[in-house]
Amino acid sequence: MQAQCTVVHSNPKTRNVSLILVPLLQAYESCLQLHEARSRFEEFCVPICVLPATISNNVPGTDFSIGADTALNAIVETCDRIKQSASGTKRRVFIIETMGGYCGYLANMGALAAGADAAYIFEEQFDIRELQANVEHLTEKMKTSIQRGLVLRNENCNENYTTDFIYQLYSEEGKGVFDCRKNVLGHMQQGGAPSPFDRNFGTKISAKAMQWISKKLKETYRKGKVFANTDDSVCLLGMRRRNLVFQPVAELKNETDFVHRIPMEQWWLKLRPLMKILAKYKTSYDVSDSGQLEHVAMHSPKEAETGAI
Repeated sequence: MQAQCTVVHSNPKTRNVSLILVPLLQAYESCLQLHEARSRFEEFCVPICVLPATISNNVPGTDFSIGADTALNAIVETCDRIKQSASGTKRRVFIIETMGGYCGYLANMGALAAGADAAYIFEEQFDIRELQANVEHLTEKMKTSIQRGLVLRNENCNENYTTDFIYQLYSEEGKGVFDCRKNVLGHMQQGGAPSPFDRNFGTKISAKAMQWISKKLKETYRKGKVFANTDDSVCLLGMRRRNLVFQPVAELKNETDFVHRIPMEQWWLKLRPLMKILAKYKTSYDVSDSGQLEHVAMHSPKEAETGAI
């Protein structure tokens, strides 16, 4: 897969050009390079907008990327079919490998939605002791009425604890209690027809990006040509909570781990303890988190005293 670059507006007479980049993370990096090269090449001083579109959901500055929801639906549907295949077989554990590079979004959220017992991701390192604890949990689970298990693993979660290694470990430690099967989903998890969320999200950010591009072209048009050299003329349009926000890529540079191609902070990591709780692990977890209600308008003390709204 390669990043796509679209010339949204081009006038050969006035040399007015604007760009919309629809990336994997490569287009985001390319956008940063174009921004940094503006001081040397005047031709790059044009409005540029980046739209996040990758199933890995690893683009910084946005909670969701186009395609991630469709891929997640495909993973959950596949997991449901795999679990259904075990309805006539007792005491079986499935090891499933998902895509996503170093980003564990698909593995983590797929495990939550499919009711998995564990999900191994790069962002939360694990060792042999955790693998042993998961095997012991599954051994106890086989004594209950639900005699099947599901474990998801991100493709790059650990270079040594591979899918084959985890499969062999579970098969050996569960010998006589449960048997094990493995499944590498591969490119089938990229899905077919896009989900309603992706269609709606893609339409919204595309329309908003075009409005932003048109506005920037008018603001930066000087002496017969477009000259945009400010940081806010190279932006990424992302979803922050429920709002679509334009964020300068220069500001997002410090929020990105370019080595592993993931954001420094990811909102879905806070949901990790829920998986263990739903899987009924015998332990305690603190899942409290201070937050602010988005739909409640917060007023200053002075406004409260004067009754101002």
